[in-house]
Amino acid sequence: MEGEYSHLHIRPQPRVLAIVLAGGEGTRLAPLSAHRAKPAVPFGGSYRIIDFVLSNFVNSGLHRIKVLTQYKSDSLVNHISRGWRLSTMLDHYVEPVPAQQRLGKRWFLGSADALHQSFNVITDENPEYVCVFGGDHVYRMDVRQMLSFHIECGADLTVAALPVPVEEAYAFGIIEVDEHWRMVGFQEKPKENPAEIPGRPGWVLASMGNYIFNPDVLHETLERDSQDEDSSHDFGKNILPMLYPEGRTFVYDFNENRVPGSEEHERGYWRDVGTISTLFEANMDLISVSPVLNLYNRRWTIHTWLRPRPAAKFVFADEGKRMGVATDSLVSGGCIVSGGRVHRSVLSPDVRINSYSNVEDSVIMSRVQVGRYAKVRRAIIDKEVVLPPHTTVGYDLDLDRERGLTVTEDNIVVVPKGFTFPTAAA
Repeated sequence: MEGEYSHLHIRPQPRVLAIVLAGGEGTRLAPLSAHRAKPAVPFGGSYRIIDFVLSNFVNSGLHRIKVLTQYKSDSLVNHISRGWRLSTMLDHYVEPVPAQQRLGKRWFLGSADALHQSFNVITDENPEYVCVFGGDHVYRMDVRQMLSFHIECGADLTVAALPVPVEEAYAFGIIEVDEHWRMVGFQEKPKENPAEIPGRPGWVLASMGNYIFNPDVLHETLERDSQDEDSSHDFGKNILPMLYPEGRTFVYDFNENRVPGSEEHERGYWRDVGTISTLFEANMDLISVSPVLNLYNRRWTIHTWLRPRPAAKFVFADEGKRMGVATDSLVSGGCIVSGGRVHRSVLSPDVRINSYSNVEDSVIMSRVQVGRYAKVRRAIIDKEVVLPPHTTVGYDLDLDRERGLTVTEDNIVVVPKGFTFPTAAA
């Protein structure tokens, strides 16, 4: 090009397809996953878990997104189709992809098999790069920075990893790297002698389950994996070990990721909310004065879909008698705190807290009603539950177990969706 602008070299934006793996059964989240896929589990009052990965892609300028579904996907598909509508004029979309049984009369056998059976969605888009991310983690990430790292390294595969203390290695898939951050080993939840980061004694790299592939490499590897009858057809267990010894597999340090508008203490926040305890703890992370995951960052909004609702309302201010008050809590739209007290809790939309009741250290999901004089402590109450007057949850754990409620090892009580309590005596 000649003339005034001939000296400029503008790199065209690469064509990227994002794949979200959202078909997991989430058995460790039962009973919250009894009626929904794990990525559809409510979180933080107004969100679903999947909103975080979708928001990360959209905020990163990656607007072509396919969501692979399978297990009890109705609420997940409804959430995506009703709320996640991008500009079709610009060829932007978030599309759920159901299990298609394209390779035979069987469902997905693992995360790698899910993508292998659905590889036509990649072929049809003809991308230069494919992001394969999990749909069940809570975090903020500018994916563009990982993509730039992948391109600069000339990688076939880039794996996102988070530095964690060596004492926590037993809970993660641990990646071994050389001094150039090329992957040279992998240990699945090692109980002893995990590979430490070069130059950083006492720290290891935990795989986040987020990958960027070159499409040809991805296709070839999935084909090979599909022929292995002994394979679990899982990305972490099978695809990574197949690639790193022979390909250009690099590891991206998530701790180096910088999200616009975030504070230094938020850097590196990532939670695998795969159990009741970790989901509870991640919700509790949100209610501190300076949360490690700040939902109020306007430069990196967590997008979602909600029905229109009025603002939350707090009524009755009879000092010494009954007061509608919430402290150190998140209270969503449509909630009415009517003469009850809420402390260190997360309330989803349309919750009603009635007079003289007390809710503390709890996660209350949509359309729950807490009756007069009821008490809730250290609990997760799923949707559409009515607590009769004088009912207690989390105070007598033996009674909670007798009712058939789930009580975790760290004494979190879970009330399943629509659970019916016996009416307590006044």
